Amino acid sequence: MNAWIERLGGAALDGWRELSRLLGFAGTVIRRLFSPSTYRPLTIEILTMQIYFTAVQLLGFFVLVSVIFGSLFIGMTLFVIKEIGLTSYIGNFIAGVVILEMAPLATVFLIALRSGSAINAEMAVMKVNRELDALETFDIDIANYLFIPRIIGVMTSVILLSALFALIVTFSGLVFSAIIFDMGVNRYADIIAKAIEYKDFLILAVKSAALGFFVAFIPLYYGSRAGYHLTAVPVSVLRGMVNVFIAIVVIEVLSLVARFL
Repeated sequence: MNAWIERLGGAALDGWRELSRLLGFAGTVIRRLFSPSTYRPLTIEILTMQIYFTAVQLLGFFVLVSVIFGSLFIGMTLFVIKEIGLTSYIGNFIAGVVILEMAPLATVFLIALRSGSAINAEMAVMKVNRELDALETFDIDIANYLFIPRIIGVMTSVILLSALFALIVTFSGLVFSAIIFDMGVNRYADIIAKAIEYKDFLILAVKSAALGFFVAFIPLYYGSRAGYHLTAVPVSVLRGMVNVFIAIVVIEVLSLVARFL
């Protein structure tokens, strides 16, 4: 019994220390995000490259997935709406489900699987090769050089791609509304315009930015804290990605709670 209590207490202390380190790292990063001195020419250059790697290189595949997955989803859903006689709720469905929920979630999952894991592995390999130690030895600010550009780049990419996903699926809704409900363009546009409010765009931007922040921040944290052996790289990536998906679920739950309060 005493051994079990000791193990439980030890796990709790380890969890508290890890949380304290994570919060301290987050505080440092957030302060740098809002500091004008952070945005030097080199930082801007790396930020631009990160947006290119995260959003532009993914664009073709992202549009294909958005068209296929979004069209299937909205087509089946509109058919169900017609069957149960809730045609008047088409606008609410597209605004509340597609734009505010589906668009940022689909986008952040794709970016997490591609860029989040890449950032985690990159930082872990740099730690194994002692490149991070070398940068600190030469008094190079790794937060400005490595962390901030990647975080802002991923945040910007998630916001832009979420908006693109929402536009693609909304257009797919137009096509399926014409097929299923024999609805014209003007009527569909009027329904969408009445259902969407300005605050929906703000909510989409804030939610996408929060998701993008954690998709970059968590891999950076776990990658930079990897050990000095090659076997530490996959362990770091695994821990980072598990915590990324936990963060996505938590943000989604909190956003739903905030919307219905």
